[in-house]
Amino acid sequence: MNNKKINIVTLGCSKNLVDSEKLLKQLNAGGYEVIYDSNDTSAGTVIINTCGFINDAKEESVDTILRFVKAKCAGYINNLYVMGCLSERYMDSLKHEIPEVKKYFGVNNMTDILNELGLNLRNDLLTERTITGPGHYAYLKISEGCNRTCAFCAIPAIRGKYISRPVEELVKEASLLAENGVKELILIAQDLSYYGIDLYRKQVLPELVKELLKIDSLEWIRLHYLYPANFPMELIPLIRDNPRICRYIDIPVQHITDNMLGLMKRSHSRKETVNILNTLRKEIPGAVIRTTLIAGHPGETEQDFQDLKSFISHFRFDRLGVFAYSHEEDTYSYKEYNDEISGDVKESRVAELMEIQQNISAELNETNVGKIFKVIIDRREGEYFVGRTEYDSPEVDQEVLIPVENNLKPGNFYNIRITQSTDFDLYGVPE
Repeated sequence: MNNKKINIVTLGCSKNLVDSEKLLKQLNAGGYEVIYDSNDTSAGTVIINTCGFINDAKEESVDTILRFVKAKCAGYINNLYVMGCLSERYMDSLKHEIPEVKKYFGVNNMTDILNELGLNLRNDLLTERTITGPGHYAYLKISEGCNRTCAFCAIPAIRGKYISRPVEELVKEASLLAENGVKELILIAQDLSYYGIDLYRKQVLPELVKELLKIDSLEWIRLHYLYPANFPMELIPLIRDNPRICRYIDIPVQHITDNMLGLMKRSHSRKETVNILNTLRKEIPGAVIRTTLIAGHPGETEQDFQDLKSFISHFRFDRLGVFAYSHEEDTYSYKEYNDEISGDVKESRVAELMEIQQNISAELNETNVGKIFKVIIDRREGEYFVGRTEYDSPEVDQEVLIPVENNLKPGNFYNIRITQSTDFDLYGVPE
């Protein structure tokens, strides 16, 4: 094994991915060879960046830790470290249950991790990253933490209060990404809508986007996780009038009845939710709207669920994800409500909602046959090149499949004519 070789394994969301990429850059600069492979045991040191958001993610994190503990006990690796949300949340119990891990770190502990490995934090590299993905797209994390008090969410307890990064720092990081070949920049945060309030005493997401548009080589700018309450309305003409901003609105509504929005401690009512959704549809023609929903939250009656089904059938979201409620410690719901809805009922409700969405998606996709879209190619997979339109984000949305005989190049844009559709994918050929 190579003691100057470090393997970083990242689990969970794209925000975790950015944290790992920043750590990778620091380690590379410190003389370490760094790999990024969840199956590699040739490195002397392994760092696992964990997710601790909901139960399935926690189980995946624990299973991954135990797999590398087994490799450590077999002599394949020397040092095993764990960082991220799971260890922030369950530090003491993890130390007790899995003592084979040399050291646990929480979130935002990059300085301590580097010190443990004999390095000092280099402030001059804080806006630089080692990209681990395809290279033509990258995530830009514009803030840390969250100030919302949603009843079901543990993120504020794990990651703390909302901290916006300065506009000039983000523009510098985005410029460096663009210089290194990034063509699609995906802005992420727990809540993009809130950006700037803590730092500038007002919402400044539109101003940030305007500055990013000055980076000419960025062909697509995509916005993720726009909270419905206090939606930054200046974004609407900005998206409508700038073809380089993807017409892709990711606005997680979670539910639609006032009963459930109140129990979930959301800051928006049904009327406010419907108003912003209808405004987006009216003011940005052709934009796709993506949302996420939670099924089976405590207090969700059969009538609440039927109202939710009726709403998504009527509004017809372009993209939709549904999660079964997870009763998470350190949340308001965990402390105040009984998790009285059975797992079978939760999963049944998720399935019903997704069946509705499957039919909607199939119908919407069928209308795209014969149309031409600008598509970025992400990768080759078997007999197809796999790409996306501006209406789809990596890993969470549908894809466009193009037969490999067309000899396309990943990272490039092509005009693709859609020849066939399925429930959740499109097929096409270069125009």
